[in-house]
Amino acid sequence: MIADDLKEQYYQALLAKDSEYEGLFYVGVKTTGVFCRPTCPARKPKFENCEFYETAQQALLASFRPCQRCRPLSHPNHVSDVVRLLVEAVEHNPEKRWKEQDFKDLSIDESTARRQFKKRFGMTFVEYARARRMGLALKNIRSGHTVIDSQLSTGYESSSGFRDAFSRIMGAAPTHVNDGQVLKASWIDTRLGPMMAVADEKQLYLLEFIDRRGLEREVERLRIRTKSAIVPGMTPPIQSIEQELEQYFDGTLTTFDTPLFYLGTPFQKKVWEQLSLIPAGETRSYQEIAIALGKPTACRAVAQANGANQLAIVIPCHRVINTSGELGGYGGGITRKNWLLQHEKQRSLQ
Repeated sequence: MIADDLKEQYYQALLAKDSEYEGLFYVGVKTTGVFCRPTCPARKPKFENCEFYETAQQALLASFRPCQRCRPLSHPNHVSDVVRLLVEAVEHNPEKRWKEQDFKDLSIDESTARRQFKKRFGMTFVEYARARRMGLALKNIRSGHTVIDSQLSTGYESSSGFRDAFSRIMGAAPTHVNDGQVLKASWIDTRLGPMMAVADEKQLYLLEFIDRRGLEREVERLRIRTKSAIVPGMTPPIQSIEQELEQYFDGTLTTFDTPLFYLGTPFQKKVWEQLSLIPAGETRSYQEIAIALGKPTACRAVAQANGANQLAIVIPCHRVINTSGELGGYGGGITRKNWLLQHEKQRSLQ
């Protein structure tokens, strides 16, 4: 049974289409007989016509049917048929330069493709296809192929145009990539909403909720500090963390084994190591973390290091609360922080 004050909170989240509440509740609309996720784009019902449920199963058992617009039985931002078809087409011929006629041949509206890719990947389809071509060019260059060969194979007749496009997408000019590295970014669907994972072939560098404020700047800082190109793709650490997150949300896993890369100062790394020692189902205050580090007056520095954590959930900064017992801040949102703590507490009691 959901408390009345929580129902009002959920209703306000529904009106705001607040993605922070994804996976926390579903709303059944008595006038239509359907149930929706918090971010449903449909016209919002009156409060008195809403029934709130913690799971989709509860809504189904209450005789509500799933909404056809927000599809509450699939992951948030589930890949549409248009996105899936175009991704497959790019993989079939990744060096192809897309033109208007190519969309017509697939019976796909170009503006629809642009909009859906922007929502899913943070880039238009043309940018996605270009990034994929550039990824191949980067691979060729690192394998010993000349820049001109890679330029021509990806469809650029102008060397300046190739360099500009390469630098804009990859963050490095093609003659410099041998001195740097490539990080790959992938989208991971979770119960609490989509997350972005960034990793190389060996370690995970970043894991954040897509709607975290300032995520773009966070990714840009990562690119600059590691002197890396960041492109769409999949690596073993991303595959590993995707599987572990699924187990974590199912309640069958509390510690993570995916190899991590800590990008921070020596003090920040010590704080993150302390966070990793907090057992699931328990919390520590900033003061307690500072004392454990032998720096009892460094509460503010501990809080700043906590906020600088780029590996959400895996480095459990959500387990750190204020000395007063209040939750304090969290990059993914207080609602998610509370859910994570309750989730872990329930699992630790089983």
